[in-house]
Amino acid sequence: MKLQDFASVAEIVGGVAVIVSLIYVGLQVNDNTAAIRSAAASDATEAMQSWYLEMGSNRQASDIWFNAMTSREPLPTLDEFQFMLSMHAVLLGMQNSYLLSKEGTLDAEFREAVTTAIVAVKDLPGMSRFWRQRRGYFHTGFAEYVDSLLARDPVETLDMYKLSDVAPAH
Repeated sequence: MKLQDFASVAEIVGGVAVIVSLIYVGLQVNDNTAAIRSAAASDATEAMQSWYLEMGSNRQASDIWFNAMTSREPLPTLDEFQFMLSMHAVLLGMQNSYLLSKEGTLDAEFREAVTTAIVAVKDLPGMSRFWRQRRGYFHTGFAEYVDSLLARDPVETLDMYKLSDVAPAH
């Protein structure tokens, strides 16, 4: 074999090595993308879970939230302020899910599962009061998305919200 023959063989082996390397990198990118999507879904779930856990385990917070959601009038100043902060926190979590789904990091079906809670409370006075006051504090795309949710037909909600017309709001 001549030196030129060795060079040709080396060139072929090098070309195959490049192709194998590109395939390996492609597989690694796919694995990394799956890991990023999994982490995003986990983080979004954890954020919503934390909010619901706080509401479910803190009687004062859940009382204020429930009373504010069902009251046609704002609560006393500090209670209304706490309600607004709590609502803003949960909607920030939903906004995060919305933005991640728009960029393709989070599945749109997951986003829908998280944000359908807005449709369930859309007709409650507290939701209307909150959105009227705080809409401008959110990403424009998310605000328009929430507006579309608020325009949807209502979904079945928790029976406790239905009973709020019978029970006096505090």
